[in-house]
Amino acid sequence: MAPDKVMRAWELFEEAYRAQMDGDYDHAAELYQKSLAIHPTAEAHTFLGWTLHFQGKIEEAIEECKRAIEVDPDFGNPYNDIGAYLISLGRLDEAKSWLERAIEAQRYEPRHFPHYNLGRIYVAKGMLARARQEFQAALRIEPGYVLARQALEHLRRMVN
Repeated sequence: MAPDKVMRAWELFEEAYRAQMDGDYDHAAELYQKSLAIHPTAEAHTFLGWTLHFQGKIEEAIEECKRAIEVDPDFGNPYNDIGAYLISLGRLDEAKSWLERAIEAQRYEPRHFPHYNLGRIYVAKGMLARARQEFQAALRIEPGYVLARQALEHLRRMVN
C-alpha cells in the first residue's frame, strides 16, 4: 500500500479519536470507517468498537473487535474490550477466556485492565479470593489504578 494512503488512514483515525473523546460518536464512527476503507488496522477496528459500545451497540462492538483480531491477533486491546462488553451483557463465563487472551497478547500495554475485569467476574461469582488476586495483579502492573484499589477496598468491606 502506498505510504500516503497509510498516512491518510492514520490521520482519519486520529481525527476519529478526537471526535470520540469529544463525545461525537456518530462522527467518530464515520471517520473510523473511512480510515478502515483506506487501510484496515486493528486499532481502527478496536476504537470503532469502543465508539459503538458508547452508542449502546454492544454486539456490533464485539464484532468490530473480532475484526481487529483478524487483522492483528497480537493486539491485546480488542480481547480485553470483548471481555468487558461481555461482562456488561452478563456473559461472564464467555468473557473470561477473552480476558485471559488479552493478558497473553504480545502487543498490549495496559495489561492491568484484563486483570481488573477478571476480578469483576470473580466478585460476581462470589469467588472473592480469586477476585482479590486479580485486583492485586492489576495494581502490581499499574500501582496507581484507582478502580482496582477501590475494588480491593470494597472486597475488604464485604469480608469484614
